[in-house]
Amino acid sequence: MRDTLQQPKPSWLKIQLPHGHEWQHVERVLAAHGLHTVCDEAKCPNKGECWGAGTATFMILGDVCTRGCRFCAVKTRRAGLPLDPDEPRQLAEAVKALGLNYAVITSVDRDDLPDRGAAHFATCIRAIHDTSPGTKVEVLIPDYVGPGLIPILGEKPNIVAHNVETVRRLQNVRDPRASFDKSLQTLREAASGGFPTKSSLLLGLGERDDEVLDALKELRSVGVSIVVMGQYLRPTPKEIPVVEYVTPARFDQYARRARELGFSMVVSAPFARTSYHAQQAWDRASARGGV
Repeated sequence: MRDTLQQPKPSWLKIQLPHGHEWQHVERVLAAHGLHTVCDEAKCPNKGECWGAGTATFMILGDVCTRGCRFCAVKTRRAGLPLDPDEPRQLAEAVKALGLNYAVITSVDRDDLPDRGAAHFATCIRAIHDTSPGTKVEVLIPDYVGPGLIPILGEKPNIVAHNVETVRRLQNVRDPRASFDKSLQTLREAASGGFPTKSSLLLGLGERDDEVLDALKELRSVGVSIVVMGQYLRPTPKEIPVVEYVTPARFDQYARRARELGFSMVVSAPFARTSYHAQQAWDRASARGGV
């Protein structure tokens, strides 16, 4: 793939720098509770905006992933560190300290654990519900299916998200243990259980317009109600290169097609990520009766 990293980024890809007291407050709370965020670990371009607004996406099950997706900057090894039994409590206390009425939890993959960390994930959801019963919880989960998904759904998160990441043809950028079909199965099972579901596509990896449309159709076919599309930005030189910087006009075109397919909420913009403006997406989808 052609590397555009050395070319100047277009004007619409200017990252907002950290600012304000809220940023410092979030940083202090996270440090006090020994928590990880996907904002830091995945080098998310929205960290400045989100932390400046007093929000963050918590990452549980450690900071080492057992999968090696070629676009992701999270550390990867064959096995992660032992689970911290105090993490659910620390997470719940951090959510309360930040005064969040909407919390997003994601995780690394833990294929080294018998249940891949599903029970621990569920305990984290329960801890937030117990400590902050008015806080809505969105989870961005690994590709749990069947019995692995049951503990998560049993804790009744408000939204279940799982990412297909890219179109079918380009799934080789993901770890070989992942697949478009397995991801669809996770989303199908969650939607069948009555949960609003969300998924995301990273664009700029070499996908064609028709492939994006086909991916959107397949997501709708399994009941996904919220879709997010954003520009892939190479986190470090170790990850795969960007093939194309997708223009805001094309993001708007994709959003229009997605709405025509019946998604209750569409977030489509260069910096969009799964948990970006998550509460706003929930609020708008709820207002439209989609969740």
